[in-house]
Amino acid sequence: MEKVRIAMVGYGSRGRGLLPLLLDMDDVEITGVCDKYEDRANDAAAKVTEVSGKTPFCTTDYRRLLERDDVDAIITPSDWREHVDICINSMLAGKRVATEVGGAYSLEQLYELVRTSERTGIPCMMLENCCYGREEMTVTNMVRQGIFGTVVCCEGGYHHDLRGEITAGRLNRHYRQRNYLHRNGELYPTHSLGPIAKLLDINRGNRFLTLVSVASSAHGLDEYVNLRSPDGRLSGRHFTEGDVVTTIIKCARGETIVLTHDTTLPRPYSRAFTVHGTKAIYLEDRNRGMFVDGRSPHGNWDGTWETINDYYDEFEHPLWRDYRAEGVKKGHDGIDWLCLSAFVESVAEDAEPPIDVYDTAAWMSVTCLSEQSAAMGGAPVPVPDFTNGKWLEREPERESKYMLSI
Repeated sequence: MEKVRIAMVGYGSRGRGLLPLLLDMDDVEITGVCDKYEDRANDAAAKVTEVSGKTPFCTTDYRRLLERDDVDAIITPSDWREHVDICINSMLAGKRVATEVGGAYSLEQLYELVRTSERTGIPCMMLENCCYGREEMTVTNMVRQGIFGTVVCCEGGYHHDLRGEITAGRLNRHYRQRNYLHRNGELYPTHSLGPIAKLLDINRGNRFLTLVSVASSAHGLDEYVNLRSPDGRLSGRHFTEGDVVTTIIKCARGETIVLTHDTTLPRPYSRAFTVHGTKAIYLEDRNRGMFVDGRSPHGNWDGTWETINDYYDEFEHPLWRDYRAEGVKKGHDGIDWLCLSAFVESVAEDAEPPIDVYDTAAWMSVTCLSEQSAAMGGAPVPVPDFTNGKWLEREPERESKYMLSI
């Protein structure tokens, strides 16, 4: 395929971040744009015309894009609630599809997503950019080379002060607000869970077994509304989403995963990526701290922390070594470009993407399952096996420069 012809569905804040990157790719042509708000759709079309000199098909109904012969693939940075339906209908129309991140609303929609991909033979990829983070890929490379010994527990989180974005959601036509008003669970799990799942071989020799989730009380947004919110209609409303939601997942090989969702309290940004092994530990929140038994300096009582910087020369992932030599692109410190490039390559080669439909479903399921568990006071709930047993003995991931299994 000389150029991959892509249509974008959704031109909110995330779409405005992705479109310039796609327009900068020599092997991509944007042939269609869509947003349910006409002004946003027109803005997206104008951006494509300005940069490329070609006017894309523009619509407020994404299904019209699916009828077109000049669209090879769909990318959707739309409302969380719409992701799965757009993916399903895209595959039914014969279009490759990639969705931005977010959690699912029900297991039923995820089963339909997986079965549609299986029946049509068309892949579906989640654009989880954090799977391509420099630190995450380097630590995973160290795990593969045995530096961590046996990994027993991983931690991660979405620690991000979003109070302003959430409370201004109605004014900015952003979907987060209604989710926080009415839901209570791990609403945004995949930034940390995606890299951890790849590190732990989830869906290829390992899988999620059970999940428990507990939510704290909710005060952060209620207090913020009274002090700073520009939306007077929120006065007196109560937000349901707990300020801190803690989720623990047990895996088939015995590892545990601890996720923390913390977006309604004042704090700096962090994904808190942590890996505990029998020979080493990595903690993002300790200044990207590393300690390797027998290698890091020891003190009288405990070891001396190094940082991941001390290990890049030896263990940096080959993809990032080449990427830095070529020049890191814009977009969340370069990871947006890598993730989009992985999808584009899979479309051009008519091949499976490095994050497949089973990964997408398993990661998204954490949201609706956490809501169930939290509603029952932290009772354990089973995590479905969307591979239907294939995880026990699946073929290795397709070899490519963007593969996440090495």
